[in-house]
Amino acid sequence: MSDDLLGRVRAIIEALPETSEKLSHGSPTWWGGKRTFATFHSGSYDEGRPGVWIKLPEGAQEDLIATDPDRFYRPKYLGHKGWVGVRLVPRANWAEVESLLVEGYTTVAPKRALDQLK
Repeated sequence: MSDDLLGRVRAIIEALPETSEKLSHGSPTWWGGKRTFATFHSGSYDEGRPGVWIKLPEGAQEDLIATDPDRFYRPKYLGHKGWVGVRLVPRANWAEVESLLVEGYTTVAPKRALDQLK
């Protein structure tokens, strides 16, 4: 199951210009230019539930968690920097996951890459 979820996250991100994937602390992590914007965790940090951590603009984390704390959470290690965790099980809203990944990407991507999104 975790591999299927990772594959879906990876497919969304690979469609964005100038992204790269590397392992960071044992987890697939994505860069937009030279800055990270997403990392996939198989569940070791959230009671065994797979999720994706996304760097979002200031204030977004609090809003999302307040809206739906069963789906969104403050991830360890990066939560204090505004990253939000999105639980991918039992059932992810993939349109929303894609929207959040794109939003995270646009917060870090270089201008030339953002120009390619238009």
